[in-house]
Amino acid sequence: MTILLNILWLFFGGWTTALGWFVSSFFLAISIVGLPWARAAFNIGLLNLWPFGSDVVNRKKITGPDLGTGFLDFWEIFFWFVFFGWWLAFVHLGWTILLGITIIGSPFAVQHWKLAKISLAPIGKSIQFS
Repeated sequence: MTILLNILWLFFGGWTTALGWFVSSFFLAISIVGLPWARAAFNIGLLNLWPFGSDVVNRKKITGPDLGTGFLDFWEIFFWFVFFGWWLAFVHLGWTILLGITIIGSPFAVQHWKLAKISLAPIGKSIQFS
């Protein structure tokens, strides 16, 4: 069932948002200033590519302390939230409400809710596919 829902997600626009996040990640990576946020944008792109059956987990639980999971990374998270996170989460929250009104759209609303949560603070997060 998750494969069918992921294919429907991709068909109705998931591939465009994933591509946008991958391009954003590329440009963040080649600019020295955006390098700390490139991995976060890539993770959001992965989640946009295949959201059903995927979980967002704290990277600290998987690999232990590394870049993006320590105390000093508070500023990376803060700047992401101020410049990107709150309005990205707001957009996904809007889609959550619109899709949640219908029974057919409710599985997609759940995925937009997941995307809203990771959009707030994606630094130090990883995507696990099941």
